[in-house]
Amino acid sequence: MVQQIENIYRLGVKELFSLRRDFVLLALIAWAFSLSIYTAATGMSHELRNGSIAIVDEDRSQLSARIRDAFLPPFFKEPALIPFAAMDPSMEAGRYTFVIVIPSKFEADILAGRRPELQVNIDATAMMQAGIGNGYIRNILSQETATFLGEMPRNTAAVNLIVRYAFNPNLTSSWFTSVMQLVQQITMLSIILSGAALIREREHGTIEHLLVMPVTPLEIMMAKVWANGLVILVASGLSLWFVIEGLLQVPVAGSTPLFLAGTILYLFFATALGIFLATITRSMPQFGLLFMLVALPMNLLSGGNTPIESQPELLQFIMQAVPSTHFVSFAQAILYRGAGIEIVWPQFALVAVMGIAFFAFAAVRFRKSISVTQS
Repeated sequence: MVQQIENIYRLGVKELFSLRRDFVLLALIAWAFSLSIYTAATGMSHELRNGSIAIVDEDRSQLSARIRDAFLPPFFKEPALIPFAAMDPSMEAGRYTFVIVIPSKFEADILAGRRPELQVNIDATAMMQAGIGNGYIRNILSQETATFLGEMPRNTAAVNLIVRYAFNPNLTSSWFTSVMQLVQQITMLSIILSGAALIREREHGTIEHLLVMPVTPLEIMMAKVWANGLVILVASGLSLWFVIEGLLQVPVAGSTPLFLAGTILYLFFATALGIFLATITRSMPQFGLLFMLVALPMNLLSGGNTPIESQPELLQFIMQAVPSTHFVSFAQAILYRGAGIEIVWPQFALVAVMGIAFFAFAAVRFRKSISVTQS
């Protein structure tokens, strides 16, 4: 047993030295856990920011001026006043996403108790801004009109509804995107590193050198798992502390060590999956194609991009058998909601059991591929 542990340790150190000389993979790791997370969190916003808006004010009243002044940054740019004839050409040219037409006698009709119509024109090619901005504009128009009249909006229900957003009170999309990007990078990089390590051995001919040494296939596989898993674990911790909490100022509600402990369990599955894919391919191009067929759908369907509940029932059932689903689940619970081990232990147990089972399956496949190489 002591000799086996020593073999696994020394082979793992050899893996780390081999990775140190692979500048392409080192650059990929550095990018994946820094710039990739930062750009994903800041490059695409799920809330309205700097919406371009114009107003056709045919009323020129106190109420229309209040409405115009209510569209404030950072949600909207300063509204531009344009004539009605310029509305269609400006939208066709893509200068404005929203154009509001305030008709003449609008204020007078409001004061007389009539219900005049406002026209809101939206460029739906900017789909995300169009959907979110529509709600913003409705609320602004309703609130400003009610304030002008000195009463509550006419469509207010008898119940005073108070909404409180838990865990993300300002609905800041970067809080969600950055953490989910980290989770996805852990999956993808652990598969790539472990698979590339085996293919690199095969392409350089060093796998034959290992076979003549007094080491078993299981020891070779364990060495690749712990070495590449250690690299991913360290990169994840640094990214969480320096990029997500430091640079992006995302508050992590739960225990970082608990999240990293769960990541260790998950890495048994992810690295074993990389080795398994490498055993059924012969080159890095083949491995890359197979990686896209396996890892990308797994990331998309694990609950990081869309909730599991929003998917078809068959997909929900299938994804419950994939450890990445439970990894995303406990990562969200720990980092967003501050969950402790008493809450996430079922997901920890499922990831551990599934990871060990797939590791054993991959080990059998790896042993067979080694036997083919020897013969």
